[in-house]
Amino acid sequence: MTSSVALYLNPEAYDTTAHQLMGRHSAGESFLKGYLEHARTDRFLFWNVANRPLPELEAFVDRFGLRGRSVTWIGARERPRLREAGCVHLPSPQVAREAWARNVIGHDYNYGVTAITHTTATHGIMDAMANLLVAPCQPWDALICTSRALRTSVETQLEAVADHFRAKLGATREFAPPQIVTIPLGIQTADFRHDPEARRRLREENGIPPDALVVLYVGRFSLNAKMNTGPMAIALERAAQRTGRPIHWVLSGWSHDAGRHEAFREATVAFCPSVTVTFLDGRKPENRFAAWSVGDIFISLSDNVQETFGLTPVEAMAAGLPSVISDWNGYKDTVRHELDGFRVPTYSPRAGFGRDIAYRHAYETESYEAYVGGAAQFVAVDVEEAALALSRLIENPDLRRQMGASAQARAVEVFDWRNIIPQYEALWADSHARRRVASPPAPAVRNQVDNPWRMDPFRLFASYPSEWITPSSLVALSPGMTPELAAQALSQPQVRYASPLLPTMQESGKLVQALSRVPQVMVHRLLEGFPPNRRMFIERGLVWLAKYGVIQIFSRNAAPPGEPQ
Repeated sequence: MTSSVALYLNPEAYDTTAHQLMGRHSAGESFLKGYLEHARTDRFLFWNVANRPLPELEAFVDRFGLRGRSVTWIGARERPRLREAGCVHLPSPQVAREAWARNVIGHDYNYGVTAITHTTATHGIMDAMANLLVAPCQPWDALICTSRALRTSVETQLEAVADHFRAKLGATREFAPPQIVTIPLGIQTADFRHDPEARRRLREENGIPPDALVVLYVGRFSLNAKMNTGPMAIALERAAQRTGRPIHWVLSGWSHDAGRHEAFREATVAFCPSVTVTFLDGRKPENRFAAWSVGDIFISLSDNVQETFGLTPVEAMAAGLPSVISDWNGYKDTVRHELDGFRVPTYSPRAGFGRDIAYRHAYETESYEAYVGGAAQFVAVDVEEAALALSRLIENPDLRRQMGASAQARAVEVFDWRNIIPQYEALWADSHARRRVASPPAPAVRNQVDNPWRMDPFRLFASYPSEWITPSSLVALSPGMTPELAAQALSQPQVRYASPLLPTMQESGKLVQALSRVPQVMVHRLLEGFPPNRRMFIERGLVWLAKYGVIQIFSRNAAPPGEPQ
C-alpha cells in the first residue's frame, strides 16, 4: 500500500545532532521514527525540499528505521507531483505559504496540506497564523496544534485578525481558515525505559551516592527563552528545609555558549544553597536518554509563552518518574494532577496588560528573547505548592512508585507513536475524503492566482522600466552578431548564473538562428516555434539576450528600419 501523504523532508527539521538542539528537532526526529515504524504503508513518499543528493537523504532516513522499504522521492521543484500522494505534511505551520504555491501551479494539481505548529510566539509564526485567513486554503487542509491551550491561542489570534478585516473592510462574511485540529506530540516510549546501568554510571561519574534522592530537570538552559529556574530552585530549597533530606538536583540540557551557561548556573544555584546541583550536557549521546534513569522525581515549572506542548513531561512519564510541573499551556494535557504527579498553579496578568511588551518587540527592535523573557517575568508559579508537592514525593517512596507507574502506563497508552500515528493517518484520510466530494473550484483569474504577499516582481515593479517587452514588440539580432558569437557570449558563467530561469542553450541557439534569417520580427512570431509551456521562458529570455548584447529590442517610440515580418 502506497502512503497517502508525502512528507516534507528537510533533514534540518529532524536532526538532533546539530549544536543548537531545539525542542522542534527532538519532536521532528521522534515523529519521523514513529511514522516509519507505525505507518500502515509499505511505500513511503518523501519531498526532497532541500534538494539534497538522494544517497545522502537515503542514508539519513535509514537511520530512522526505514529497514529497506520502498521510497519514492519527489524533487524539490516537482511540486505538481504531490498530487501522487494527495496530501503533503509539513513539519512547520506554513499551511498558507503552501496553499499559495499550490494555487499558482493550478487546481489540476490539487492536494491537501497538513502542517504542525510548535511555538507560536515568534513574529514569523504569528504572520503565518494570520495568513491562514487570506491564503487560498481549502477545507481539506489542516493545521495541527499539539495541545488544547495552543489551539485556543491560535483561534484567539485568528478571531482577532478576522475582527480587524471586518472593521477595516466592512466585511460581514465569515472567514474560513483550514481545519484546526489537536494531536499531541508523541514519543517512542521504549527509548525512556529505566536503565540501571545508566543510573549507576551517571551517578558514579557525577559523585552522586547510589541511594541519594535525585530530582531531575531536562531542557534548554535559557532563563529568557525556555524557563526561569528560580522558582524551581526556591521550591527545592523549601522542600529540603521542610523534609531535612539531602537533595541532589540534576539539570540535563545545554546553552548557546559558555557565557550563557555560566549565567544560567549562577542564577540556578543562588536560590538553593542546601541542594547539591549537577549539570549534564544533554546533547551528548551518552547523556541524552541515560539522564532519564538518574532521577527519582522530575521537575519542570515552565513559565514561558514559547512553550506549547512540552515533550519532557511525557518523556519523564515514559521513564516512570512522578512529576512536579506547572499547570501551564500544553503541560495541562500531560501529567494528571495527583495521579501521575502534581500540576502546580500558575498566574499571569489579565488580557490587555501586556500591550507594551508586544509593542516594544514589534516596533522598538527588542529581541525575541527579550520579548518572551519579559512576558515570563509576569508568570508566577506557586512555589509553595511546588515545595509541598516535592516534600510529599520526597518523604513517600510508595507514592513515588505509585505515581511513576501510573505515569508510565499513561505515556504508553496515550503518547506512544503507536497511538499517535493513527491520528495523523485519520486526518490524512479525512483530507482525501473532503477533497474527493468537494465541488470543482471555479477557474482562477490572474489576480486570484498571484499571491499578493509575494507578487511577481515584474508586476509589483512594473513602473520601474521605460517599457515592457510584449508579444507585439520588435526584436532583431544585434549588428555583427552571429550564432557562433552568441554561443560564446551566452556560455559565460556570469551570463548563465540563474540558469533554471533562462532559456536552455538549445533554445537560445534556436532563437538566434531564427533571428539570423530576418531583419527583425515580432515576438509572437518567434514564440510560435516553441511549446506553449516554454513560451513564457522564451519571451522573458529575449530580455536576457538583449541584456548581453545578443539581440536588440526596438522601443515603441522608435521606428526600426524595414517592415516587421
